[in-house]
Amino acid sequence: MSLVSHQTIRLSAGKHSSPKEGACVMELASMLAGESFTDHPACVCPVIGSFLRAYNDSVGDERRQDLYRYVSMVVGSLASAEVERARAERLVAWSSENFRRRWARFFPRPVARVMSHMRKPPIPLDALGAHAVHSIPRHTDETHATALNLIEELVTIGDRPAPAPRAADRKAPSLQEVG
Repeated sequence: MSLVSHQTIRLSAGKHSSPKEGACVMELASMLAGESFTDHPACVCPVIGSFLRAYNDSVGDERRQDLYRYVSMVVGSLASAEVERARAERLVAWSSENFRRRWARFFPRPVARVMSHMRKPPIPLDALGAHAVHSIPRHTDETHATALNLIEELVTIGDRPAPAPRAADRKAPSLQEVG
């Protein structure tokens, strides 16, 4: 009998009670992070997790295996509320840009404005990810590539280093500081 590990498990749809039954992409992330086996690992940004859970369950088995390489990328993606809002905004914009789905009934005002006055987003984050995935009319190689690029983009939001100050913005040292 072989041991099931994050290196040997095959991604499958749905929620599982243990790795012996299989794992979705988020359950695999919990294994890799050393957390309890769950599809809501504490170390993953809820916005990214919501998209990945829904996408994992909506694509076919062959495309689902492509998500394996993103697991280590999303472990540790938990960030500030400001970054979470930016990621939620990008998720909504991505759906609108790529699939022309109308989000007005879910977000009558811009996401940032709605979320900035609330501790929780206007709809549950799991629903946000599900709506983004359901905006994809049909899973093709092209839409799959677009979704994978989105995952990478969401992870990088908030990881960008602050721009270096311009020379004109730097204060010249005074004689006291130099001497």
